[in-house]
Amino acid sequence: MNLARRIAARINGTRVPDSFGGSLEASEHVLASAGSGPRCVLVTSHGLWLPEAEGDRRIGWHRIAKASWEDPRLEVIEARAEEVVEGIEIVVDLAPQRFSLEPPGRVPQTVRQRVERSIAERQRREVDGGGVWFVQRREPGVDGILLQVRPDPGADRAQVRSLTAGIARRLRS
Repeated sequence: MNLARRIAARINGTRVPDSFGGSLEASEHVLASAGSGPRCVLVTSHGLWLPEAEGDRRIGWHRIAKASWEDPRLEVIEARAEEVVEGIEIVVDLAPQRFSLEPPGRVPQTVRQRVERSIAERQRREVDGGGVWFVQRREPGVDGILLQVRPDPGADRAQVRSLTAGIARRLRS
């Protein structure tokens, strides 16, 4: 991150770790940070920056399926689009990632607020073998709503696709 953005973030009261190696967008604002060295996390208006072997990577708020806090550990489950049916994403959860944050500062509460704020609406429907969540999400920095479909493990995939295609047709009309 460039020097001017580091200074602005410090003036606003947010500590930007020196080890942060990501590149923030011009419209992206730092909200909180925690951890130290190569294991720091950074919370911004656009998402959660997590440390990885290849460098820091941002997960947009609309891609976080679940985030939980059990002192001193933040657990994040990222959702990945497995399939797109008529413009609607069918997502699956990736393996949980865990980060020890000492001290955690405002990171846990800010992550929770941002994930919840990214959800515009959610509804559940039942299909053979389980249920399906239809979640309308706000994507940071983008106008409009993204519809994600999250089937339970074991939910009948053909029914999930059919239900998703029906919803897509109704949305277009």
